[in-house]
Amino acid sequence: MANYLITGGAGFIGSNLARYILNQGHCVVVLDNLATGRLSNLDDIADQITFIEGDIRDPDTVAQAMQGCAGVSHQAALGSVPRSIDDPKTSHDVNVNGTFTVLDTARKLGIKRIVLAMSSSAYGSHTVSPKHEELPPRPISPYAASKVAGEAYAQGFAASYGLETVCLRYFNVFGPYQDPNGAYAAAIPKFVSALMQGLRPTIYGDGTQSRDFCYIENVCHANWLALNAPSEQCNGQPMNIACNRQISLNAIIEKLNALMGTDLPPMYTAERAGDVKHSLADVSRAKAMIGYEPQVFFEEGLERAIGWYRTSL
Repeated sequence: MANYLITGGAGFIGSNLARYILNQGHCVVVLDNLATGRLSNLDDIADQITFIEGDIRDPDTVAQAMQGCAGVSHQAALGSVPRSIDDPKTSHDVNVNGTFTVLDTARKLGIKRIVLAMSSSAYGSHTVSPKHEELPPRPISPYAASKVAGEAYAQGFAASYGLETVCLRYFNVFGPYQDPNGAYAAAIPKFVSALMQGLRPTIYGDGTQSRDFCYIENVCHANWLALNAPSEQCNGQPMNIACNRQISLNAIIEKLNALMGTDLPPMYTAERAGDVKHSLADVSRAKAMIGYEPQVFFEEGLERAIGWYRTSL
């Protein structure tokens, strides 16, 4: 039995990962400042984890959380492209300086393995499809730039100090505990919430934009594989985590209406700055390096997510 630290563990991805690691028979420490995460996401496992309220930009707090840990899954970030466009300074501070603090503290404490949550937004305006990791980063938002900077630091620390780092580029993760509320909420929970309330969901743009949506269980599985991958595969190189399948936002609304017994067409509004038009992942590097294979594909994941929202909202 080992201890694992999850930064941002009260958030959507982090809280699901906490349950996943507990189910593997290990112990979990959660560090979260609750800026976007919620303690209620951890209610069912609160007595099984160690929770530390604090900020990843504070070295002393990070050091306290890391003590005795076999590895770290760094999920803490200030997400959302639109948020970063509205307030680039804060996104930079949390995502770049916070990531640096996590890496540097791990180096000082001798923590060997850090898995970092990164983003498909790194590909930006590349039209190549599917997206593969040999494409040079081309960020088109401050958020994307901050995540690319985190990857560079992970590679630099691996090369300079032998810190074992793995960068997982997530593609549009969705599932239970993803908040449907707020200006920066993700598409699927907002769509489901609207339909549950008898409202027409809003799409930014014409709805033909497509994404490689990735159910949360796949991301948890990938993090666990990365935490236990051979050392030689942990040099900070990015790898895509998705399903190698894509679907348009219009098609998602159609599927949701069919699954939920509703008949509410979307409302369309202006495209958002920084949004990528199409996104599809090549996951062959993750398969080769850490043995990743998608566990749950979109249709099954969507049904699971709807079931959770129906009982939890």
